[in-house]
Amino acid sequence: MIDLQRLSPLNPSLIRIDNRLVHGQILEAWVPFINASHIVVVNDAVADDLFRESVIRMAVPREIEMRIYSVGEFSKNFAYKNYIRKKIVVLFSSIDDLLRAYRLGFKFDRLNIGNAHDDGFVCQLTTSISLSEKSLNDLSLLADSGVDIEIRSVPRDRPIDFLEMISKFDNSEHHFPFRP
Repeated sequence: MIDLQRLSPLNPSLIRIDNRLVHGQILEAWVPFINASHIVVVNDAVADDLFRESVIRMAVPREIEMRIYSVGEFSKNFAYKNYIRKKIVVLFSSIDDLLRAYRLGFKFDRLNIGNAHDDGFVCQLTTSISLSEKSLNDLSLLADSGVDIEIRSVPRDRPIDFLEMISKFDNSEHHFPFRP
């Protein structure tokens, strides 16, 4: 049996926030880039909606193992321990879901943000990432906890460090209240 207390943070090939979940960039760029054998979707709405789950499963090639969990099931029941030694893509649709999983025990040390849009955003980091003050605070909390956060849509893009990106906003005429 795996001793969960002695495990280092889960370090699968890719943990990603993307509000589109499974789509072309994941299947055509990230899966081949990391040679992933599994895709795990962590989303309460999809886990509770047979139609949405079926649509996602139809999009994924048969040779890729596909799992869908609610945030609580994935985190509290340590479902992620089954993927420790596998090349996988773990997808969250929102920063809120990811932070909830983190607080429930899902630990990791790298995060990729590909696409995230918040209503009432205060900061547009890229054309595909616009964040609210709450999301900026939540990501800063993860970064302060030792999680390396990169912004990158596809593997061929140059990764952008989240903390470096927001420090540019701190040092510009745009001062946001999200940074202490």
